[in-house]
Parts: sequence; C-alpha cells; structure tokens
Amino acid sequence: MLSPEQVQWYRLVRQQCTTPQAMGELFINPHEYLPLITERLIDFVRVRISKGGGITNARKIATLCEWFGVQTAWQEGGDNDPVNQMAAIHVDLASTAFGIQEENHFKPEEYDLFPGHAILEGGYLYHNEQPGLGLDIDVKKAQALLDPDKAAKSYYMAEDRRRDGQIVRP
Repeated sequence: MLSPEQVQWYRLVRQQCTTPQAMGELFINPHEYLPLITERLIDFVRVRISKGGGITNARKIATLCEWFGVQTAWQEGGDNDPVNQMAAIHVDLASTAFGIQEENHFKPEEYDLFPGHAILEGGYLYHNEQPGLGLDIDVKKAQALLDPDKAAKSYYMAEDRRRDGQIVRP
C-alpha cells in the first residue's frame, strides 16, 4: 500500500483502520522496517529471506517481531527459489512470531534442480529431516539452466536484479 519510508502514513493508517497491515517486500535495510515493527504499525512483516540479509538477519527480524507482537509472513513471490523457501521454513520453525508462510509454485526444472525441496500437501508445507536446509543441488542441471541462450528463452530474469545479480529496489 505504501513504500517503507512513509512511516508517518503508516501511523495515520493505523489510527484510522483496524485491517491487518502487511509490509516488507521492498525491505532491504533495517531503517525501513525497525519503526514499522517497534511502533506496531504493521501486523505482518514480509521480508524475503535472501533480500533481508539471509537466515541470520531474518532470525533477528523474527526475534524483534516476537517482542512487539508482529507476525512473520516471509515473502516468496518473484525471483524466488527452493533454497529461499527452505530458509524461510527454518526461520518459521524457530520463531514464535510465525504467522503464515507464503508458498511459491516452482517450475519442474527447479524442483529437479533441488532434491530435498519442501513439499506442499493438504495446505501444509513440509520440510525434510536432512541436516542444514536439507537441500542438494544437481550441478549439471544448474549449469544448463544458467546457459545464456537457454536462460534468455526459457527462464526469467527478475526486474529487481541487475544482470550481475545485484539487488535493486523494484
């Protein structure tokens, strides 16, 4: 609804509306989410694990949310992958701030690429019991996916990343 830097407008929305607010898909900096969480201006934080600084930083965000009654709803759309999804599930399992987990439907090539990915069944997302994130990677399939000719035709480059993979605000 609003960009992260418009904290004053979130305050106004909170005063006028009881509808739960979710924000965070654009968060890439603590200065953007700290006031929204600590002032309880949002109900759900929606940071993407890979853009929010990885598992360690996501865990810190979740811990902050626990203190202020904000729930997590880790973002899974766009240029996501099974690795980010498994990272989100692990942070969910370690936090009492867990609210909801967005699920992303991956292409068959992506599922084949990452043995051990999460399984969606009956409305629940199940992780495996392997150590770490529980994922492996099929290197040969990954190399084929990264082939510039094939990637340009069958895969997509997210609009919030440069060709070198650097994250930019959408």
